Amino acid sequence: MKSVAALLLVGMLILWTELPTGSAWSCPPVRITCAMANPPNKCYIDQQCPRYKKCCPSFCGMRCISRPPSLPVSYG
Repeated sequence: MKSVAALLLVGMLILWTELPTGSAWSCPPVRITCAMANPPNKCYIDQQCPRYKKCCPSFCGMRCISRPPSLPVSYG
């Protein structure tokens, strides 16, 4: 039983270390579609983008985008 728990813990640690850092946000929805049959992609995965950017679908192919600005909070 202890060996199963140890293997489970090691597996979880391996998965945790492979998680991308700083990409806790998701891509914004795409509301317009491109008329091109096969639009060119500027990236395929997040690692192809500069730091703090993410590879997301755009209106015409995949591209690197920055985190969308957070909505301002009104306190009054």
